Amino acid sequence: MNNGTIHIIDAFTAEPFKGNPAAVCFTEKPLDDERMQLIAAEMNLSETAFLVPAGDHYSLRWFMPKAEVELCGHATLAAAHFLWETGQLDGKEAARFSTLSGMLTAVRDGKGIMLDFPSEPVTPDKAPDELIEALGLIPRFTGRNRMDYLIEVESERAVRELKPDSALLSALTARGVVVTARADAGTGYDFVSRAFYPALGVPEDPVTGSAHCALTPYWSKRLRRTEMTAYQASSRGGFLRVIDAGERVKLIGEAVTVLKGELALGAGRN
Repeated sequence: MNNGTIHIIDAFTAEPFKGNPAAVCFTEKPLDDERMQLIAAEMNLSETAFLVPAGDHYSLRWFMPKAEVELCGHATLAAAHFLWETGQLDGKEAARFSTLSGMLTAVRDGKGIMLDFPSEPVTPDKAPDELIEALGLIPRFTGRNRMDYLIEVESERAVRELKPDSALLSALTARGVVVTARADAGTGYDFVSRAFYPALGVPEDPVTGSAHCALTPYWSKRLRRTEMTAYQASSRGGFLRVIDAGERVKLIGEAVTVLKGELALGAGRN
């Protein structure tokens, strides 16, 4: 039986019960896809990361409660935190992950963990009627990449007060919808966002690293800056420092472990 450990780690925060919780499931051998999906549904968090040693790096896959995804930031940050905290890696070593989005790396940054991710810029796209109706507003900008719609609205207040129709969002042919605006003056961050993935079992994601692969190049052009601070304005909230590095983006945040357990019940049977 290939049991293993499973930790719940709050990512993009230094405070427990803030940021975005991810489950990190570590096993010596891979689990089958059906088992991973069942575990993700059981955890019922926005992401469960499955981590397996693979020579000089680790295999990493991400599952939402209803489906596997190709890219996830907060669960990657949580996985790196897990490896250093449990002594799988020395604190000075980089964490390297083979994923559906290629090789991703994480290093300690002094004030947090820095993820090296692909840039996923959006291209302008017409907002479908269902999207306009679901959001209940007229966007300033609508764009799309291979994963999500990105919507800019008029103000931080509009982002915070948004109450989208999840059923209508679920009908869109996209992973989800990211809504953003320039931050109010004096907040200490440059832009604000919220992210919604109801079709994948996550009505609102607390803090979404992969969304910032699109938000970073978007706001870098709008603000004419390569280094920025971002706040995701969910009920839990989370902070990121982001860097536009051309074809890559750097996402920097902190993490804290809130629960440690064992994976049992024959979860490793293939």
